[in-house]
Amino acid sequence: MNFDELIKTRKSVRAYLDKEVPQELIEQILDMAKHAPSGVNMQPFEVHVVTGKTKQTIEEKLLAAFDSGMEEKMDYQYYPLQWNEPYKSRRKETGLLMYETLGITREDKDKQIKQWRANYKAFGAPVVLYFCLDSSLQAGSYLDYGMFLQSVMLAASSLGLATCTMAALAQYPMIVKEELHIDPSKVLLCGMALGYEDTQALINSYRTPRINIEDFTSFYH
Repeated sequence: MNFDELIKTRKSVRAYLDKEVPQELIEQILDMAKHAPSGVNMQPFEVHVVTGKTKQTIEEKLLAAFDSGMEEKMDYQYYPLQWNEPYKSRRKETGLLMYETLGITREDKDKQIKQWRANYKAFGAPVVLYFCLDSSLQAGSYLDYGMFLQSVMLAASSLGLATCTMAALAQYPMIVKEELHIDPSKVLLCGMALGYEDTQALINSYRTPRINIEDFTSFYH
């Protein structure tokens, strides 16, 4: 697969096969991704690879927190406090695409909640990667991390694996940090589902649209 195909076919996968991912393959992905650039080569990356019983325990605790109505409290503000255009419409369109694909109506709150709960189980992926950042680092390291995360996703795709990077898995950071014995002062950025795509799953059939380059690019001569 060439790079054009690789970057265009990568997508957020929300249903996975019950198939183990060998640790050697995960190590290969991370070994490729570590070559992502970072300011003054700080390489601020910290990855926690979670499978098996540990993954199940974290899932159960995240679901219990969600079901109890516990307030979500990420370590940083991911989304804007006030949604303005065009971002408000793009967010709405993305949600509608998924629910329409699954035949979930706006009025069917029970099915919406059930679908949202699937986030905390990483959509059934056998592996979850949790990404942390030292709290002493600043905005530039968040940029570095974005490049690293993209590298992880593309490396996984090149090896026939699927991913979904998820802020939802960082909504209750203290649960994850306690279970994985992570320093509480660290910033839990996100989680990432990793596994083999269930190509028969309806939810994996839709794709979110991308804007045209003229909508975000200015050329100066």
